[in-house]
Amino acid sequence: MERKLGKGALALVTSLAIAAPIGMIPQQAAAVVFGSIQVQGNQQIETGAVLSTLALPQGQDLSPGQINDGLQRLQNSGLFETVELIPQGSTLVVRVSEYPIVNQITFEGNRRLNDERLAEIVRSQSRRVYQPSQAIQDAQAIAQTYAAEGRLAARVDPRIIRRSGNRVDLVFEIREGNVTEIERVSFVGNRAYSDRRLRNVLETKQAGLLRTFIRRDTFAPERIPLDEQLLTDFYRSQGYADFRVQGVAPEIARERDAFFITFNISEGPRYRFGRVETISEIPGVDASLFAEQSRVRRGSFYNPSVIDTSIRRMETIAIQQGLNFVNIEPRVTRNPENQTLDLTFALTRGQRVFVERIDIEGNTTTLDQVIRRQFTTVEGDPFNPREIRNSAERVRALGYFADAQVQTREGSSPDQVIVGVNVEEQPTGSLSLGASYGVNSGVGFNIGLTEQNFLGRGQTLGLQLQTATDDRAAGVTFIEPFFLGRDLRFGFSANYTETEGLNSDFDTRQIRIQPSLEFPISANARIELRYRISEDKLSNVTEDSSALLIAEEGTRLTSSLGYTYNWDSRRTGLDPLTAYRFRFSQDFAGAGGDTKTITTTALAGVESTAWRESVTLRGEVEAGAIYTYGDYSTWILDRFRTGNRVRGFEPNGIGPRDLAAVNEDGLGGNFYWAARGEAQFPIGLPEEYGIQGGLFVDVGSLWGLDRTIGTGGVPVDDDMYTRAAVGASIFWTTPIGPLRFNFSQALQKEDYDLEQNFDLTIQTNF
Repeated sequence: MERKLGKGALALVTSLAIAAPIGMIPQQAAAVVFGSIQVQGNQQIETGAVLSTLALPQGQDLSPGQINDGLQRLQNSGLFETVELIPQGSTLVVRVSEYPIVNQITFEGNRRLNDERLAEIVRSQSRRVYQPSQAIQDAQAIAQTYAAEGRLAARVDPRIIRRSGNRVDLVFEIREGNVTEIERVSFVGNRAYSDRRLRNVLETKQAGLLRTFIRRDTFAPERIPLDEQLLTDFYRSQGYADFRVQGVAPEIARERDAFFITFNISEGPRYRFGRVETISEIPGVDASLFAEQSRVRRGSFYNPSVIDTSIRRMETIAIQQGLNFVNIEPRVTRNPENQTLDLTFALTRGQRVFVERIDIEGNTTTLDQVIRRQFTTVEGDPFNPREIRNSAERVRALGYFADAQVQTREGSSPDQVIVGVNVEEQPTGSLSLGASYGVNSGVGFNIGLTEQNFLGRGQTLGLQLQTATDDRAAGVTFIEPFFLGRDLRFGFSANYTETEGLNSDFDTRQIRIQPSLEFPISANARIELRYRISEDKLSNVTEDSSALLIAEEGTRLTSSLGYTYNWDSRRTGLDPLTAYRFRFSQDFAGAGGDTKTITTTALAGVESTAWRESVTLRGEVEAGAIYTYGDYSTWILDRFRTGNRVRGFEPNGIGPRDLAAVNEDGLGGNFYWAARGEAQFPIGLPEEYGIQGGLFVDVGSLWGLDRTIGTGGVPVDDDMYTRAAVGASIFWTTPIGPLRFNFSQALQKEDYDLEQNFDLTIQTNF
């Protein structure tokens, strides 16, 4: 027997409504006495449970109101389809008809959401009592989930199929409907910026040509508050301190297939910063040191992020100076007559509060110590809100948790606080399958297995296998970030790499093992110490190759000690808009093995945002040198090759070259330098397309050989010659991965250099 619940919630209620009370309930005002109460009709629910819910005493006076209350309790229990109270002399008969038991729950008509996803949404359960009200709520929850996916026209109807033994199958019939797209987003009250400019600010996007790949062009009500905040943040970052969103009006088309959203806004006046000062209200604390950290400039447009950046810098200085209980209080005074804001950073004495303890909850795999070591604050230390927030960011940055909340609450006394860390773990292991393409390397595939929280200890274990047309590699990596319980990073890697004629007329093979230790020496600087042992092989050098390469064919063992000094301003984050980095590295080969070289490299770089943070500017300068000692001479696997150091040329396209050889081999060089500048910026397309443009200029050189007599006894010119190239880039974030198109043109080169005017790279994981 099949029983359909009708269309919608109303039909469901009426089809299985609780029956109205039937029976002859005494209506007289006089109380009645029932010597016994009998329950009839119950099969699954025990009699004692029915009597307990009824809650009417036996052998005592009962008023009509008490009897009706008992009836209501049974009806409201959700256990019975019908309930009757029938007096028979001194006996009260309770006749019930139970709701059936849910045999199974199924879904029909769903294609966009699978059964497993829907099963997580519904609260009705098999082998439990069927409740129509819960089925209604489940149907509504499924419809809401579809609405969040942009399918507002989705309809969900529950129905039941009667089975033997007072059982039913609960079926949710789903009509998914079409995606409800956002046809238009418009604004009322905007004068400073066009609708097009403001639409780029929002998370919500209009449906466009790429609607198949863009999910933000579907209407999601929960996204509206975020859009309001994004608009507010944008306007206030441009100086409109009084900006507010007065209202948002979403309107749906009659066909329910499109939405029209209108934002009603009030821009207000545009303010500039007026007087800016830093004062100290704490005896003995000099405000001048803190004033140096301010990034607010008189006459610049008001921007709350600049104020927040200045406060963070000042709080960091307070931490570095060991000053506890210091508050940085921004005091803003409006001057409407000239549209300026006076700003005072006031150093005030905060309440003397100490950390009583740090509680960690929610971690089942990750050890407490992995989380606790992200806190520089320990029990008994002065409570510093900035340091706690920094620690919270470090916990989130681990990548081990789907959510990490750090909150404080009052401790055992007013001057004590308890720091509570509540985390929600997420899978930290990943299996990646990837594909790549490069003009020079061709098509490649890779497989990688990585566990970032090995055994819950915060260790990283990785296995990698990759192959391309002429390039194959395999490796294993292990990292212990807190070796011996200290801020000491231990790393171990083993790699196997081989190439077959990759941008050359020879094959190579390399087997490398490298342990390392890395530790901090300042807030922004770290040093890595390492030992490397490798076996390198040069083989299959063709007869048309340079005599130098033919003479270098063979195998060499390298044993080297090295270090790297890394300085990165992002470690402290004093200036979030600009990042500086410097790297200096040296490797000393000769502690055994065949190689006797000193290899030195250095790199300095800066990255900053400009023009309202819409443009990213990058600049780098790097150089390297190889010196030999004893009677050792470098070979092709020691020497530098340009790679991507100077774009516009092939990876082995510049540097000394044996022009007397048939294939005019590139030989690499013992020295190189390069300077690169790049700008990445929007090109006017909607942000949701994920397309940006770029311009770059590269300058550099590669030179220097230990042996210069090439094929036929002809000397190889190994002098330093400068190369330069300019180019344009297109960055496109696609569903299959990020693509980068480079178009370049050499401005300065040698006749024998090998140019590369176009390059395409793509990387994806699935």
